[in-house]
Amino acid sequence: MTMKPNLLFIMADQLRADYLGCTGHPTLRTPVIDALAAEGVTFDRAYCQGPVCGPSRMSFYTGRYVINHGATYNGVPLGVDELTLGDYLRPLGYRVALVGKTHMKADAEGMRRLGVNPASSRGVLVSECGFEPFERDDGLHPDMSADPDLRYNRWLRERGYAGANPWHDYANAAEGGDGELLSGWYLRNARHPARVKEEHSETAYMTDRAMAFMKDAGDTPWCLHLSYIKPHWPYMAPAPYHRMYGEDDVLPAVRRRVDGTEHPVLAAYRRHDESVNFSDEAVRRTVVPTYMGLISQLDHHLGRLFEFMKRNGLWDNTIVVFTSDHGDYLGDHWLGEKDLFHEQSSRIPLVVRDPRKEALSKHGSRRDELVEAIDLIPTFLEAAGGEPMEHILEGRSLLPMLHGRETTWRDAVFSEADYAWREARLSLGVAPDAARAFMVRTARWKFVHHLSFRPELYDLANDPGELRDLGPDPEYRGILEEMHHRLLNWLARRRTRVKVSNARVDRAAGTHRERGIVFGEW
Repeated sequence: MTMKPNLLFIMADQLRADYLGCTGHPTLRTPVIDALAAEGVTFDRAYCQGPVCGPSRMSFYTGRYVINHGATYNGVPLGVDELTLGDYLRPLGYRVALVGKTHMKADAEGMRRLGVNPASSRGVLVSECGFEPFERDDGLHPDMSADPDLRYNRWLRERGYAGANPWHDYANAAEGGDGELLSGWYLRNARHPARVKEEHSETAYMTDRAMAFMKDAGDTPWCLHLSYIKPHWPYMAPAPYHRMYGEDDVLPAVRRRVDGTEHPVLAAYRRHDESVNFSDEAVRRTVVPTYMGLISQLDHHLGRLFEFMKRNGLWDNTIVVFTSDHGDYLGDHWLGEKDLFHEQSSRIPLVVRDPRKEALSKHGSRRDELVEAIDLIPTFLEAAGGEPMEHILEGRSLLPMLHGRETTWRDAVFSEADYAWREARLSLGVAPDAARAFMVRTARWKFVHHLSFRPELYDLANDPGELRDLGPDPEYRGILEEMHHRLLNWLARRRTRVKVSNARVDRAAGTHRERGIVFGEW
């Protein structure tokens, strides 16, 4: 590699860390991702910074914790002054583009205040989380009145899929025996094949758009965020992936008998519709095989993409990252969806393939260091030859581990939740600003601090399933105090002096006399 490496940043939405062949699932077939892991490094203990689409992605894209970037939940705007991946890489000569989803809400009020026209070149970047929107599609289109000109819908209509919303009526719906529409919004329909042809599905389409971008980019160094919508719900797969797996492939749920002593926030979430439904084994046997089929379909299309890159001379000059924004409970802990901090929700898959010679000795290796989503921007920045920007970015570059260099590393990871919008808060009678929780995870312990309730504590060495909450046990008071101190120390170290670099501080420290400022002198 004699030029700056291209960066292919692949994200699958709502993909659990343990639902890949290379991460240990006993029956799920993902040969392409497994091969990527064999040519790269797999990070077995990687965590998102907020187990919901919006806040997690904003941490990925800013390199900062949720408490700093402030987009704490879906639909909360990312401030217009937050720097994102594109702001770091464009000055280094990179074209930074998006194909797929960001779940970013633009700061329209901030742009109005600053006089930024959303339609201008600068306004588009600010509105699209710093990405050139080669193809923006967040994959949630129940009512097309919000976006009647979605490109994927237009593309489907050009191929004969009629109607106002073929995204729903074909890509995310099946057909009943009497010709009726079976919407993918309803879990009972997950066993049926989507009406769309497989080659016209969302996953196939986004893969084609990624290849189109690579053709368009030419010789310019590029960073492409290829952000797949699946396996996120609606759980609806095209044939043959809808029947690739069956009930025998559904692993037993990780959960214990509920006895009324569970944490109040956990108990409130278990009363949500998605949790009640996924607690039913018939629902799990219907949905989980389709979820697995969507993952195998994604794997197949990544194979198409990687072969395209090899044929066009891109494979050996591109660093590839494969990850997800958060997991999916799928009935574990009597829960559906995500939001909370169990491993099924907060842990994410992370595979990084660096083709450069410095990384070859580590290809096929696994790492158990505690890694965070915010580590990716520092990694990309170092790979591109940029400055580390340590006064803003809160993650750390993974390149030393990819290249086998010695490095000191963190001993804890952190994640945050804001459940102000959820039914759980309403049933608990908690004020919106008090519906917050923070996770601290070390090699052995997982601690969750709640603003309105007692803490949770799990001993991951002796209870890897997180089935016994030790928070109320007085025997663990010392551990609770230690973990609370870790959280307080972390909060005190957040990067808030973002407008002045550490190097500039060093140059100015103790120079007041040279600058003509005299104070405290007799």
